[in-house]
Amino acid sequence: MKRLALILAVAAMCLLIIAVGCKKPPPAPPEQPKIETPVETKPTEPEKPAVVEEKPMIQESQFQTVYFDFDKYNLRTDAKAALDANAALLKQFPDVIVRIEGHCDERGTVEYNLSLGERRARSTMEYLAGLGIDAGRLSIVSYGEERPAVQGSDEGAWSKNRRAEFRIISK
Repeated sequence: MKRLALILAVAAMCLLIIAVGCKKPPPAPPEQPKIETPVETKPTEPEKPAVVEEKPMIQESQFQTVYFDFDKYNLRTDAKAALDANAALLKQFPDVIVRIEGHCDERGTVEYNLSLGERRARSTMEYLAGLGIDAGRLSIVSYGEERPAVQGSDEGAWSKNRRAEFRIISK
């Protein structure tokens, strides 16, 4: 019986050791999903298109025509006023390059009118240069009587054909 008691004691001890040693650790709590805290943002506004600043454009029609007396290339008072306005325009648009075209009425020879038209264009250019316009932005050409503004053979037509006009070469 002692033996039996000893065997039972050893068996009980083994069971106890097995029970304590094999005891599973308590299960870990289930993993909680990470909840990201949203960063506070302002509602997005639709993106506005970039504002492109439109550069004002110059037109030939903004230049004033300069008129001359018969057989003359000197500038009258009204011609100087027109050129003052044209100079202001050229100062406002410093990248603009113009050609000044000299014209005559139909009276006189072709050669004489070409020469007179050149003198008219040159006096116009020199006046503008005197007002501070870079002469490198100005060129001249004479068309003589070849390009009349008005058809006719009377003083009304002739007075409109004795002129200097401006053409934009480059903006």
